[in-house]
Amino acid sequence: MPGVMAAAPTSCSPRGLIPARSSRASRPWAARAYADKRLVAENARVGSVHRMELETRIRNQLLRPELPPSSYDTAWVSMVPLRGSDHSPCFPQCVEWILKNQQDDGSWGINQFDSSVNKDALLSTLACVIALKRWNVGRENIWRGLHFIGRNVSVAMDVQATAPIGFNITFASMLSLATDMGLEFPIRQTDVHGILHLREMELKRQAVDDSCGRKAYMAYIAEGLGKMLDWDEVMKFQRNNGSLFSCPSATAVALIHKYNDQALQYLKLLVSEFGSAVPAVYPSKIHCQLLMVDALEKMGISRHFVSEIKCILDMTFSRWLQKDEEIMMDIATCAMAFRLLRMNSYDVSSDGLSHVAEASTFWNSLQGYLNDTKSILELYKASKVSLSENDLILDSIGSWSGKLLKDKLCSSRVQNTLVFGEMEYAVKFPFYATLDRLEHKRNIECFDAWGSLMLTTKCSSFCVNQEFLALAVEDFSFSQSVYQDELRHLDSWVKENMLDQLQFARQKLTYCYLSAAATIFPSEMSDARISWAKNGVLTTVVDDFFDVGGSREELENLIALVEKWHEHHADNFYSEQVKIVFSAIYATTNQLGAKASAAQGRDVTKHLAEIWLNLLRSMMMEAEWQRSQHVPTFEEYMTNSVISFALGPIVLPALYFVGQELLEHAVNDQEYDKLFRLMSTCGRLLNDIQGFEREGGQGKLNSISLLVLHSGSSMSIEAAKKAMQKSIDRSRRDLLRLVLRKESVIPRPCKELFWKMCKILHLFYFQTDGFSSPKEMVGAVNAVINEPLKIQTGDSSLSVSIR
Repeated sequence: MPGVMAAAPTSCSPRGLIPARSSRASRPWAARAYADKRLVAENARVGSVHRMELETRIRNQLLRPELPPSSYDTAWVSMVPLRGSDHSPCFPQCVEWILKNQQDDGSWGINQFDSSVNKDALLSTLACVIALKRWNVGRENIWRGLHFIGRNVSVAMDVQATAPIGFNITFASMLSLATDMGLEFPIRQTDVHGILHLREMELKRQAVDDSCGRKAYMAYIAEGLGKMLDWDEVMKFQRNNGSLFSCPSATAVALIHKYNDQALQYLKLLVSEFGSAVPAVYPSKIHCQLLMVDALEKMGISRHFVSEIKCILDMTFSRWLQKDEEIMMDIATCAMAFRLLRMNSYDVSSDGLSHVAEASTFWNSLQGYLNDTKSILELYKASKVSLSENDLILDSIGSWSGKLLKDKLCSSRVQNTLVFGEMEYAVKFPFYATLDRLEHKRNIECFDAWGSLMLTTKCSSFCVNQEFLALAVEDFSFSQSVYQDELRHLDSWVKENMLDQLQFARQKLTYCYLSAAATIFPSEMSDARISWAKNGVLTTVVDDFFDVGGSREELENLIALVEKWHEHHADNFYSEQVKIVFSAIYATTNQLGAKASAAQGRDVTKHLAEIWLNLLRSMMMEAEWQRSQHVPTFEEYMTNSVISFALGPIVLPALYFVGQELLEHAVNDQEYDKLFRLMSTCGRLLNDIQGFEREGGQGKLNSISLLVLHSGSSMSIEAAKKAMQKSIDRSRRDLLRLVLRKESVIPRPCKELFWKMCKILHLFYFQTDGFSSPKEMVGAVNAVINEPLKIQTGDSSLSVSIR
């Protein structure tokens, strides 16, 4: 049973140009053709310019991320008095910014990508009003702000609305503070009581908790608790940079209640860095950059920013080794840094996550007390990037974080449906059982979910980056048009080689091409996709020929023809079936070999023919075992089956088409062989687990039945399946470790093809034999190749296609 496959490109013949002296008027079809070509060329030029502009803007953001100003945090910083003078602000420029940045409706801090009134805006507006009253300036601004709050106070009591961290406590406390300062709100007294009641309920609920996590939370929302806090206890959470939680508002209110030189220096640095308005979190450059790198990878456009991403990851790795606070003190950032660094071949140890190895230590953190979905999700993803069998830290994190995510999914406590979908997908599909292009499409269509997941501050400051989205949409839509052209070419190739006339053969062209397009996805990688897909089709045909389609004489004849290769003769064909199968293998391999040889600068066609010969001989051995009813040992079976699983002709020729020089000594190196065997072992055993009952009914032996048989039936079928699953997990981890290892004779892009095939196999054999199923993967085929993007915007969606 062969593995899964993919396909590649073909170029369409351009229309001929009309001779200069021809009369276009006398040839209306020619005039239309000429106009069409001009229009296509102009659209391509405009598209190219637009793409370059997008890439330039994104490149600048990657290296110099802009942190948007936070009205809320700026207001609290503006309230810090000059030391020794309670009547003068320490940062008058922040007061001036508040006066100049009120919205037309009287608010401050309206979300930039959502014009509706939300709790962020209420909290920011109240803070700004209090700040202006504190310094007795901006009477008109204060009046307009008070009336904005009065008009929208119902939002504050909407328990279903998304709220900033600590909103019920902070908003009510600030409302009381404003009233004590003499401010009069156009609000009914019953509404005030309702808001205060929500605070009392929240405080009572928390009073029974004496955990470190709760203490951290109280310090984090210090501006909502004021004199209720022991400020000496609060200052225990001060970081080396002088801040509390890298949060300007929390640091400012601490400085107001208890002078601290380090805290003052932190705020001075902040105002010096950003001018008159401060962000919601600082420092957060690494966090923002990692989010952007993750977003680019998720949407399939990271290849356009290789040097920028390397620069970011190099810097992150250096700071990781230094145990930098900005990374280590934020759980989500720490987990994301670990995952991105490890998957990009940086040597990071899971020891960096030891402080959250146990659920108890997570609960004792601020993020744990908040039951922060983003942190839990990032930890769960990080736990899956395991390279050894006994990584106790990652195993433990994976266990408790996975349980928490499942509990969240079952309890329906997640209000945001996009966030719910992100969690559900992560739990259901581990990163090693996904297809890249399916992932990209899903992430592009659900791009807004990341905005919600990144809400980790009291007032949100993250804005969905529409430029990332625009480039991803353009890239994916163009790729689809390429994929459709390639699939049409492959369909013609199948017919030209008469493969569709072989009655015994499964017609799996679309599945074969899916595995290519969904993993070797860049539009410029056409030759690799075509090689992958064509050989995928051929291995399926050959597998069926050996299983059901060919007689012993035909199989021997096919092997003899491949052994002779260029020396074969037309009268050597035993049957028409052999002629069709061999001719397709021969012609296709020579065509691909010629292209590969040109790309590599040396003749590789002989190697491609040898790959086919090895496959046919291993398939013949299995056919002989079945014909003679020979029962091989488990070791004999596995040694042969990693070849007979038929991934060789699919993956190995494609290595020559990924734009890297693959030297002959590298092909003969043990690492090359080990990569192939680990990949094929995963595929063989995954297939055996899913196909055990079907193949047993056909009288075939596989790894499961051999284990049971050679144990003298002391091992049950379920125990054998568990043993094979353990072997799959071990082989997958070993394969990933080899792929990520920097010291290698095999270029990284070549090694990645082994990993891509491993992912395909895990998805195809995830719950059933998806490759053999006529319908299991149809949805994936349509999603990657045919169906245009549907961008979700709030409750609506927009279809996007360039076709």
